[in-house]
Amino acid sequence: MENNNYLEITDLSVAYGGIQAVKNISLSVPKGKIVTLIGSNGAGKSTTLRTIAGVVKPKSGSIKFDGQEICGKTPDSIVSMGITLVPEGRRVFDNLTVLENLKIGAYVHKHKLDEDLALVYDLFPRLKEREWQYAGTLSGGEQQMLAVGRALMSRPKLLMMDEPSLGLAPLIVKDIFNIIKTINEEEGITILLIEQNANMALKTADWGYVIETGEITMQGTGSELLANESIKEAYLGKRKE
Repeated sequence: MENNNYLEITDLSVAYGGIQAVKNISLSVPKGKIVTLIGSNGAGKSTTLRTIAGVVKPKSGSIKFDGQEICGKTPDSIVSMGITLVPEGRRVFDNLTVLENLKIGAYVHKHKLDEDLALVYDLFPRLKEREWQYAGTLSGGEQQMLAVGRALMSRPKLLMMDEPSLGLAPLIVKDIFNIIKTINEEEGITILLIEQNANMALKTADWGYVIETGEITMQGTGSELLANESIKEAYLGKRKE
């Protein structure tokens, strides 16, 4: 089990001031799989990803990536190890061009810039078309593509995505999830995804966890969780008869 798990979180707790945001959670992400963490606003999803990325310091617990403890490491060293976060709200640099944004993502692997750009433009032809356009003038869907493309420029082994469908039209959401599957299946990148669109997340993921008020309350395959009545009621907008 340990060898197959790229990311292993054990008894992780995170507190902001006196508020316990994450309470002794344990979860694992197997190599080559898509794992999703679903839950309502304020449940602790983003805090978990930000802690893995080294942006937030945990109160206690362990986070191992590829067998190595990463708690206490700086965000840039975690990126160098192969973990990249696509943040909620996209966070592109509005006053820089698409190409300049992508180059910022490549600061760890600048020597293979052309090769990495070719991969991103193959996945997102629209970014190639808008290479010299300022990121702030892109549509929401295009900015999300740019945020994912920028993350891919760092050659991640584990790609973490925080609410990639937030604020996007349904058709664009479908495109984004198709791209997530492609990144996983064709590029072999392991993905940890948090999403409020539980239906799409669970249809896409191999395994899912449910987090409520900072605690993992349920886990199972995507299809098992989709079929669960309490999850249908809480997250899929389907009430029991």
